[in-house]
Amino acid sequence: MTLPIVKGHAYGNDFLLAREEDAAAFEGSELARIVCDRHTGIGADGLILYYRTRVGAKMRLFNADGSFAEVSGNGVRCLGALLIHEGGRAIGDKVVTIETDGGAKRLWFLDVDGPRYRFRADMGTPESIEQVDLELGAIKVRAITLQVGNPQCVVLERELDRERLLSLGPLIEKHPHFPAGTNVEFAKVVRPDRVEILIWERGVGPTQSSGTGSCAAAIAAAAHGGASRSVDVVAPGGTQRVEWAAGGLYLTGWAEVVFKGSWCGPSTKRSAL
Repeated sequence: MTLPIVKGHAYGNDFLLAREEDAAAFEGSELARIVCDRHTGIGADGLILYYRTRVGAKMRLFNADGSFAEVSGNGVRCLGALLIHEGGRAIGDKVVTIETDGGAKRLWFLDVDGPRYRFRADMGTPESIEQVDLELGAIKVRAITLQVGNPQCVVLERELDRERLLSLGPLIEKHPHFPAGTNVEFAKVVRPDRVEILIWERGVGPTQSSGTGSCAAAIAAAAHGGASRSVDVVAPGGTQRVEWAAGGLYLTGWAEVVFKGSWCGPSTKRSAL
């Protein structure tokens, strides 16, 4: 059994995309674990199963470890890029609406530069912003927690240290304060209009970029780090623009489709799906 699959990425945060009808024979969580494996599968940070709607698409998202995720800012842009790449109503209207478990996200198609489709996305309204002190063994960190369609935890740092992220990221992700786990960003306010981040993605580990993580870091930096409410957020994979306006939260960046093909199905050495 084969499965048509598309691969896209936004700033190195990569996703596999498959139509729900094509993947109907597979259980989503197990499928994600197999196809997202970077050694024995295709490799990706997550799997998006979707079907088209009159105004865009509706999607389900699974992390690389098979766990459920409510939404991904980069993932919805990858799906938006695919819809426009394939043509259809979205091109003429220049607006794509992606329904997610973290709410409907409207994407305004801005322009295309080679293979990259750039969007400004309405990411909704941030919720439950608060400061908390987390004990991580002998280490205590002060963090800003919030919801941007999914759970986020931001630690504001004087300097960013990847080893500190790799050490503390998994402890924060699974801390008892977060019963469903959380995404984690370590953030540094470089100047009022620039924030740099390192990311530990729930169910994935370190990633090159995160759309919702960029949004969360911008909010934490504005609320508690002296940043402005319109900032460039710089991750290892590149820079996205976040605007925290009175009407909501907006994320601007690009995504591109890099591969279309067919997955050949589970190996006979694996358990059948």
